[in-house]
Amino acid sequence: PDMSKKIRILAFAGSARNDSWNKKLVRIAAEGARAAGAEVTDLDLADYPMPIYDGDLEVTEGQPDNAKRLKTLMINSHGFLIASPEYNSGYSPLLKNTIDWVSRPVPEEPSLLAFAGKVTALMSASPGALGGLRGLAQLRQVLSNIQALVLPGQVTVPLAQNLFKKNGYLGDEKKQKETIELGTTLAHVLRKLDS
Repeated sequence: PDMSKKIRILAFAGSARNDSWNKKLVRIAAEGARAAGAEVTDLDLADYPMPIYDGDLEVTEGQPDNAKRLKTLMINSHGFLIASPEYNSGYSPLLKNTIDWVSRPVPEEPSLLAFAGKVTALMSASPGALGGLRGLAQLRQVLSNIQALVLPGQVTVPLAQNLFKKNGYLGDEKKQKETIELGTTLAHVLRKLDS
């Protein structure tokens, strides 16, 4: 494979909270991807506020500017690292709304351009005992339906409130290593697909 060609990955969490565990988690995975030679862009969905998806709004005003900006970033990336919090056994409304706006069809553009064929690695940190597992199952289904390629491996961090250290790393060495390896795996898979 051509190592000089940059593999571009977008890393973001489905949480707007400043001190979000999932923002911390995705940053750890991003380190693994960077160490494997990928160019990783850290993205904060809080910087891209959008109204709740509404078909009438879309007809009258079109896609929000932030949805267009995000979509361009996603189209220009080879893959995604996504950390999703779990809300009532599902993934976050922020993430759902982002996917709903960015996936909307645009005339003269291939369907699902921002998602089709994008390789994606999923992770979740949650205060619950399952570490966000149920939310990830739903997110995996939705991403697969919009033609993203979701890696089979994923990371879940249960009891997250006890695990993050002040430096943003995980106190559980095994989970820390697993998260870094998830980022590395995504970079390696993208490199292979690109060769």
